[in-house]
Amino acid sequence: MTLFLLSFWRQTRWWAMVQRSVRPAALAAALVLAGVASHAWVAERMLTQAQRLGPMAAARAQALAQEIMDAQGMEEEGRLKGVNTFFNRAILYRDDRDIWGQVDYWASPLEMMNRGQGDCEDFAIAKYFALMAAGVPSAKLRLVYVRAQIGAVTQAHMVLAYYRDPMAEPLILDNLLGDIRPASRRPDLTPVFSFNAEGMWQGVGASSAGDPSARLSRWRDMLTKAKAEGWW
Repeated sequence: MTLFLLSFWRQTRWWAMVQRSVRPAALAAALVLAGVASHAWVAERMLTQAQRLGPMAAARAQALAQEIMDAQGMEEEGRLKGVNTFFNRAILYRDDRDIWGQVDYWASPLEMMNRGQGDCEDFAIAKYFALMAAGVPSAKLRLVYVRAQIGAVTQAHMVLAYYRDPMAEPLILDNLLGDIRPASRRPDLTPVFSFNAEGMWQGVGASSAGDPSARLSRWRDMLTKAKAEGWW
């Protein structure tokens, strides 16, 4: 089992895999259709949108903007720790049914900060965009659907994985734990598939599952909301 997990987490020859699995022109077109032609963080737009949501969103967004600006002067692992700690402390975990009255709703970072609550997808997505705003390349980050063993129960869960380099064992950012651990220290997680703005991967090794904008409608909608909030 350990060898299986590491063979998934350690995606072999990242750039070769991306070049084989995603056509640059098709990817660019998909991102334009999703409304995300660039990765530039626009802090002023993010703060303005937060103010429109209300005082709680504005206060949390201001604190996050300061965290991001502070993190920009750190090494990447320091940025991971700061952003991970910010969201794990500032946001309470709640099920989508309790927050939104829906079985599954992917909240944008500002929607989550306005409510002060989110589920695992919301935590992972917010950390993804915040880390990119802090200067961590999207190519080093993946949102990962996993099967999480929580006591005697196995349930669907989402975490954020950070790859220092293409051959590195990733570090796992998780709302279930306060600290960031390498994948080998998370035997409770079985990865199913992963994705970011550049692609989607499933199974073991370099198998591609296509473009997330087409495969996951919620992800496409999220990219559009993220652009409106100034994350892109």
